[in-house]
Amino acid sequence: METNKEKTSLGDKINDFIQKNRKGIFISLGVIVAAVAGLIAWFLISDSVNKKAIAAVEELSAEYERLHSSGNSDYYSAEMDVFLAKIQSFADNKRGFPGSKAWSIIGHIYSDRGQWAQAEEAWLKSAQTGEKTYLGPIAYFQAAVAAEEQSKLEKAIEYLEKCVSHNFEFPDGPRAQFNIGRLYEQLGNYNAALDAYRDVMIKWPWERPETISQNMLIWQNLARNQIIKLEVR
Repeated sequence: METNKEKTSLGDKINDFIQKNRKGIFISLGVIVAAVAGLIAWFLISDSVNKKAIAAVEELSAEYERLHSSGNSDYYSAEMDVFLAKIQSFADNKRGFPGSKAWSIIGHIYSDRGQWAQAEEAWLKSAQTGEKTYLGPIAYFQAAVAAEEQSKLEKAIEYLEKCVSHNFEFPDGPRAQFNIGRLYEQLGNYNAALDAYRDVMIKWPWERPETISQNMLIWQNLARNQIIKLEVR
């Protein structure tokens, strides 16, 4: 009986609390419901906007491919200038995959033109905008190429290190790692070069020859040769 009385008493207390504070409770519930509804709406709108942006950048990519393969090798043509202005306007307002891909196309154009400072900037924006996509490490690698063309070897090493340590694996990782060693060697930092070459062997070990790609094997062999060369110098 005491248990039933306790349950009744507890139920009465809860009921009294709700009656006394019903206005505040209803307001709080309304705020929570509105917040959840707003969050759902935001996700739906964001997803829709992102899908439209992806579709738009794919159209721009197709347009670039048409210009690039049309037989017109003049990368300074008026038509290419118009396209470059259009895609830069698009890239300036986009994040994630759409923005990163747009900046990568811009990077390709400037690289084709040999305008390496602009190419480096575009590739770096592609890497930063697409940091959470597979385009990130690819863009860092290309930024390193542009930096090296300007004899900015330390900056090129910085980009390559970001490339090989990226959350998304760079498909040509051994090559990027080898280039770190090569650039350190050019700078006369032979200890750092040795460490970089050894990392080619450590990070991409040749444990199963039947599964290793021919491309990976090339960079491992080159790294091994450079290690021998530096160790006996």
